[in-house]
Amino acid sequence: MTVSAPATSEETMAMRVVGALRDDIVTMALKPGDVISESDIAGRYGVSRQPVREAFIRLAQQGLLLIRPKRATVVKKISPDGVRQSRFIRESIEVEIIRRVASHPGGDAAGVLAGLIRDQEAASSANDRSRFHILDELFHRTLARYAGVEYAWQLIDDHKMQLDRVRYLTLGASSSQRAISEHKAIAAAVAKADPAAAEAAMRAHLARAEILLTQTVEEFPEYFE
Repeated sequence: MTVSAPATSEETMAMRVVGALRDDIVTMALKPGDVISESDIAGRYGVSRQPVREAFIRLAQQGLLLIRPKRATVVKKISPDGVRQSRFIRESIEVEIIRRVASHPGGDAAGVLAGLIRDQEAASSANDRSRFHILDELFHRTLARYAGVEYAWQLIDDHKMQLDRVRYLTLGASSSQRAISEHKAIAAAVAKADPAAAEAAMRAHLARAEILLTQTVEEFPEYFE
C-alpha cells in the first residue's frame, strides 16, 4: 500500500502511515511474527523514515508492534486476552448506541442501513473480503452517527485492532453471510423502533467474537501468543 497525497505536516503523514500499516496488519499483508524495519516500511509506503518511526511508536502503544531497541521490530502476535477485552469495550459502547438509534431512528435510517446491507451482499457475492470489511465497519459507524455519538465509534476503533485481525482471518463466504443476516436483524429492529430487539440483535452479533477467537486459535495457532 502506498500512502498517497502530500502531507501537510509530519504529524499528518505519520497518521497516514499508522492507518496504512494498521490496515496491512489487520488484513494479514503483514502477519503476526513478521520482522519489519523503518527503512523497509518507508520504501513500502513511499515516505521518509521519520513518520514511520512515529507510526511504529503509536502502533506499539496499540499492541500491534513490538519495538526492540537495537533489534528488529516485530508484528506482535494476537493476544486472546486482548481480543476479549476489545469485544467487552465494543459491546459496552455499541449496545448503548443501538438502543439510542432504535429509540429515535432518523427518518432515513432504515433506508441507509438497507442500502449498506445490499452493498455488503454484493461484496460477499464477489468474495471481496477487503470491500466487505470496509462496509461492515461503515454499518457500525453509521449507527454511531445516527445515535449522534460518532466519536464513540472512534473510541471503539482505537481499541479493536486485535479483534479486527481475528475477524479478518475468519472472513469468508459463510461468515460474511452470517454477518449480513445479523445486520439485517439489527436494521429490522431499528426500522421498527424496537430498542429491546435491537439490543438483543446487537449482543448476538458481537457475541460471535468468542466463537471466532476459538476458531482462529485452532486454525492459526502460530499467529497467537
